[in-house]
Amino acid sequence: MRSIKGKVAFITGGTKGIGYGIAEILLQHGVDVVITGRSEESVSKGVAQLKQTQGALGSIKGVVADVRDFESQTKAVAEAVKGFGKIDFVIANAGVGHFASLEDLTITQWKETIDTNLTGAFFTFKATLEQLVKTGGYYVSISSLAGTNFFSGGTAYNASKFGLTGFTQAAMLDVRDKGVKVSTIMPGSVSTHFNGNEPSEQDDWKIQPEDIGKLVLDLLTMHPRTLPSKIEVRPAKAKK
Repeated sequence: MRSIKGKVAFITGGTKGIGYGIAEILLQHGVDVVITGRSEESVSKGVAQLKQTQGALGSIKGVVADVRDFESQTKAVAEAVKGFGKIDFVIANAGVGHFASLEDLTITQWKETIDTNLTGAFFTFKATLEQLVKTGGYYVSISSLAGTNFFSGGTAYNASKFGLTGFTQAAMLDVRDKGVKVSTIMPGSVSTHFNGNEPSEQDDWKIQPEDIGKLVLDLLTMHPRTLPSKIEVRPAKAKK
């Protein structure tokens, strides 16, 4: 396993859930981490909690930013570089879910889902690409099994995740000759607060956020010659 101590990671939507789990794992391996979120309250809370990470060797910084706004993303990137001097890893994790039939889905819900899950990942990559080229870095998007498996009530979410998977894979081909690696992770059911869920002991069958964190760690420490470009991950057992 290659050491990533001293590297810098930029994680969107890192205040809770999958993004938080990834931040914890990277901090434990000596990575300096910048998390973003849409509210000062959520960012401050996330940073305070991550500072308590057991065995943390890296430092944590938080920035209020909205992935739906390109200017907001460029400012967040500038803050990250100002704080740590560079960006080596980008985890495009920010996401929302609105689930309703085509008839019931509102224009606002459609727009928020696409703008966050798809356009937000594009804005994040555009805003960080210069840094990633400089450092020979790694961009990882957190897509979903919903990016390959469609379902009733998923018109907005499926569209956003199918789009995110396609965007990430095409971007991988665009930048790999520049020394930038790109992967997308497509989780199934994860125990988070996503879509109003309240994690509990009944969720122990699901993937845990730290499991995705360890998967990201595996990608970032893999030999540079190898690129797992698309990874599907699901619970080992069916729902109880």
